[in-house]
Amino acid sequence: MTQPSPTQPPHLQTAILASGCFWCTEAVFQNVKGVESVVSGYIGGEVANPTYDQVCSGKTGYAEAVRVTFDPSVIPFHDILGIFFATHDPTQLNRQGHDVGTQYRSAVFYQSEEEKKEVQAFVDDLRSQHIYDNDIVTTLEPATHFYVAEDYHQNYFATHPTQPYCMAVITPKVVKFRKNYSQYLVA
Repeated sequence: MTQPSPTQPPHLQTAILASGCFWCTEAVFQNVKGVESVVSGYIGGEVANPTYDQVCSGKTGYAEAVRVTFDPSVIPFHDILGIFFATHDPTQLNRQGHDVGTQYRSAVFYQSEEEKKEVQAFVDDLRSQHIYDNDIVTTLEPATHFYVAEDYHQNYFATHPTQPYCMAVITPKVVKFRKNYSQYLVA
């Protein structure tokens, strides 16, 4: 499992997840009981200190992702993965809805071999259950440097709930989470 960073309390863990637009993923995980913080950013690319415009070009190799810091005594990593897979389409290669390109890929950026094995076992279990009509294309990639996205991307849905993209794309994902994972809904 993921080890805490030097500045993170030792009982907390992190998961780095990419499932299309980071605004969507952030909005879902901000509603999860046991999640201490959700930070939008970029990971998996080749340019130092990437900007949003660079990442959106699709030429940097980065994915829009979130770093979720959580208390595993409240919500186990397995359930973090369940929420992640249930609130996006892991069968879409390099796209989520109208967002197209490698920057919108479905990926878990593992931070240890133990975490990689746990994610692979989770994906294998989903495949064996035939939950999706198409094969899961979510990649398992080693975590590299996570660059925090610009300030205006943080808490985006919370501060822009009536923006058309938020209403059309993010709201349905949050509603789906609330319906299927009510036991983890922040009161």
